[in-house]
Amino acid sequence: MFDKILLKNMDTPNSHEISVYENAGGYQSLATVLKSYTSSDLIEMVKESNLRGRGGAGFPTGLKWSFVPKDSQKTPLLCCNADEGEPGTFKDRALMEKDPHMMLEGIIITAYAIGAKVTYVYIRGEYELSIDRVESAIKEAYAQGYLGPDILGSGFSHDVYIHRGAGAYICGEETALLESIEGRRAQPKLKPPFPAVEGLYGSPTVVNNVETFACLPHIIQRGPEWFKSIGPEASPGPKLYCLSGQVKKPGLYELPMGISLRELVYDYGGGACSGRVKAVIPGGVSAPMFPESELDIGLDFNSLAAAGSMLGSAGVIVLDDTTCIVQVISRITEFFNHESCGKCTPCREGLAWCAKILRRMEAGEGKHEDLERLEALCETMFGNSFCALGVGASWALQAALKHFRAEFVQHIEEGACPFH
Repeated sequence: MFDKILLKNMDTPNSHEISVYENAGGYQSLATVLKSYTSSDLIEMVKESNLRGRGGAGFPTGLKWSFVPKDSQKTPLLCCNADEGEPGTFKDRALMEKDPHMMLEGIIITAYAIGAKVTYVYIRGEYELSIDRVESAIKEAYAQGYLGPDILGSGFSHDVYIHRGAGAYICGEETALLESIEGRRAQPKLKPPFPAVEGLYGSPTVVNNVETFACLPHIIQRGPEWFKSIGPEASPGPKLYCLSGQVKKPGLYELPMGISLRELVYDYGGGACSGRVKAVIPGGVSAPMFPESELDIGLDFNSLAAAGSMLGSAGVIVLDDTTCIVQVISRITEFFNHESCGKCTPCREGLAWCAKILRRMEAGEGKHEDLERLEALCETMFGNSFCALGVGASWALQAALKHFRAEFVQHIEEGACPFH
């Protein structure tokens, strides 16, 4: 049994309160950092731990911090991406509702590392309880001297503000998130310059995910070697997996990075509700699905990338044998079509056409040439859209066509959905 690290306080009554967090050792890592570490020391420690961002891209956290220029005329800013708009994902919500101080301590540690005086926590607007809990945690942290001027007598000062999102999926992309905070329409920006050089309000800006911040106090407390001892060398550490769909035991599981997809679904999730797993989406709906025969693969960044998918937000969605794959991918494509910001032609036009074709196919009006049209549209979107939304949408559709082409053909030839 894996000892919980990020979820260790979850079952404690009133776990969201600062007194409970302090009694469990909370804010000791912050005190250690402010007393014993320079910002350079801290960045090197996180680099050594090989902590990779838990928001989806898996970029090395310490390396991202090191991109902040030391000679900038503007003070760096920090943003916490708590938008969590990827369907099938609910890990950040759990952390904010049950243990917001763990995230907040990680935020302050990060701010010290990059020299930021202000953090903006961008929270999905529908997460009312998360917003309430984080607001309360911020007030408690100010009252205890963990935020504000001269934190713990160190001379370091920091303030944290909450920015409520408005339910736009695109705001999970960091430059669109920054645009939203500035009051503009949320659309991705051209890179370079990258946010670490020129981001929010033209200042160097680091954007990290809730779970990424939650890992930091534990790395400080136990050391980078301890963190690297968990999971594979290239993707170490504990990981929160969101297991949902047609599975017997859905829920949020904390396990070592690299656990196999089959083990998560069967040993922890109990298998499919119908008794037979048909397919599994490993990292939110933008991650290409795998058929049941290909579940012997590690749930980590490198293993999934090598297999043609991605860990993404670790939203693992199980589909059983009562599921129509054409209907599933049609819904996914409709979602991405609705959430596209419309900035670039491949995404804006390509997704609209894909959704239209799949809708027709679900209605029993599909044609064999539609399969070629879908494949051509995917090839046009993949790698040519302005941000990763078009890439993820086309990748997901390509995987469905690859692994379950027979179902698409059956819809066309029978003129109806065989699962209805």
